[in-house]
Amino acid sequence: MKIEISYESSWRNSFLDGSNDEPLPKTGRKFVGSMTSLRKPENYMPREVTLNTVMGILNRLIGDQRKLYQAKNQEEYYFKNMETNISWKDRPSYINQELTYIRNITGSTDQNSYTGMVSVDAPIFLSDYSKQLWGVLALNEQELCDFILDNKPVESEIEHNPLVIIGRLEELFKLKPIEKEGRIANAFDYLKKEFDKFNGLNNKEQITLISVYCSSLYLQLKRLSDKYDVSTAKTKAGGLSGISNNGFTKKDFMSSYTSGEKKKIWGNPYIRKERIKGIGEVTSLMEKAGGTLDININIERNQALELKELIDNAGVATFYLGKKGLAYVSNIRI
Repeated sequence: MKIEISYESSWRNSFLDGSNDEPLPKTGRKFVGSMTSLRKPENYMPREVTLNTVMGILNRLIGDQRKLYQAKNQEEYYFKNMETNISWKDRPSYINQELTYIRNITGSTDQNSYTGMVSVDAPIFLSDYSKQLWGVLALNEQELCDFILDNKPVESEIEHNPLVIIGRLEELFKLKPIEKEGRIANAFDYLKKEFDKFNGLNNKEQITLISVYCSSLYLQLKRLSDKYDVSTAKTKAGGLSGISNNGFTKKDFMSSYTSGEKKKIWGNPYIRKERIKGIGEVTSLMEKAGGTLDININIERNQALELKELIDNAGVATFYLGKKGLAYVSNIRI
């Protein structure tokens, strides 16, 4: 028996973790198609037609709309003794990469945005320690080393405004990593001994200056606590809101000093960009394919006639092949 399936715009990528062979978690399968998730190569997941795809189609054609693992767990599973006799051949006539906008119903938050009015009168900006705390961000590299190693007083100033501070942090984030040598290496080692969470190195073993500045804020907070009450600067967990020893998160920093909630993201383009040595920047989009899927079932004629009758009675007009797209039975031969 041969069942010929014609299909168009079949999506050849997955943007959910987990497996269709397992029961759904209570909170559903995790969405890994966000712009942040797609930076990790393992989250860009190509898909092709597999035995599970074929069995899902066959169950759908006879009117069984349960998940495949649910159907297989039933004693009366129709294809129980038939799967070893099934083969298939996927014959795509085209495979295109298209820019597709993915809806994310979990409502992730934007890493770089905020909502509401900005508050500049929080105690962390108006206290007697504020000038010396935020002044650390105004230091140049040499002054920063002097502050860390020699405990030199901070005389530089920066406006005590969350927008100015986050803007300065973004500037520091753009600074190029530097080699671990000289006085900055000594400052790095000092911070490493001071803070267990401090990392400060990229994959080339170079010092990332943003991490040095962020840990220096914590060092300054620690030193200022000997003279001032700095409890108003700390969160319940004892840190600076949105700032860690190795960097910062704009949405977390600004959410503490704005009247609105974090900005929700309900979707994004499905796109992954990566740099490959010798090639340059490579952009990967959603793959969509169209063509024909031939399903061959090696069974007795009377069983094939029974299966064809079940398919005719179910009367399934169109269905998905894999994820999305449009598929239909174009021919059945016995």
